[in-house]
Amino acid sequence: MKPIVEICCGSYYDAKQAFSGGAERIELNTALMLGGLTPTVSTLTMVKEEMPELKVIAMVRPRGAGFCYSTEDFKVMEAECRKLVENGADGIAFGCLKEDASLDQDKMKRMLDIIKGAGKEAVFHRAFDCSSNPFKTTEQLIAMGVDRILTSGLKPKAVDGWELLKELKELYGSRIQILAGSGVNASNARSLMDKTGLDQVHSSCKDWLTDPTTVQNGVSYSIASGEQELCYDVVSADLVRKLLASV
Repeated sequence: MKPIVEICCGSYYDAKQAFSGGAERIELNTALMLGGLTPTVSTLTMVKEEMPELKVIAMVRPRGAGFCYSTEDFKVMEAECRKLVENGADGIAFGCLKEDASLDQDKMKRMLDIIKGAGKEAVFHRAFDCSSNPFKTTEQLIAMGVDRILTSGLKPKAVDGWELLKELKELYGSRIQILAGSGVNASNARSLMDKTGLDQVHSSCKDWLTDPTTVQNGVSYSIASGEQELCYDVVSADLVRKLLASV
């Protein structure tokens, strides 16, 4: 099977870079420094209008921090999910947990009704890596009809979680797709895929651009430090090309 490389994008600019680099599928977010939040509908429609052949999985995540959502949070999630599928998203990445880090099946089912009702893909994102029991969670996600799990194998980086990734692939790979993400790049993607048996990886292919107005008059809006103090993160088309070539 041809390897699938999904690029994590935080903007319309990122989507253009990913597409230019040869990507066929992206996860579209905003606020990647918070782990990725819901993108605007305008961003989604611009991407789909200008790059219709690009498969777009849109994030639905209303805030930073974890994945145990209040009634108010979830009301927003449902509304965002409907708007995104109505405006061309090919799938939705999302995840809902309870306070004990088990799967919130009630909220999951309500989201899945919207996604599957529109004939779109459902992706359980890296809330999986904060779940209390990855095997029970996977079984539940399969039973619910989720298409894919994005995971680093319950480690900060996928290369460190390769043993669990391999086990998940062996146990469940015929029933649900396993997508390895976090810290994946051209230098490690192929070896990770070989060790785990996975055929899909997720990468940010991150580079930096400078905005000289980030720090002025003693006021700072920096999102990074050191050499990147005046920078913001973007997808690099060149790094996308290198990643695709490596796999």
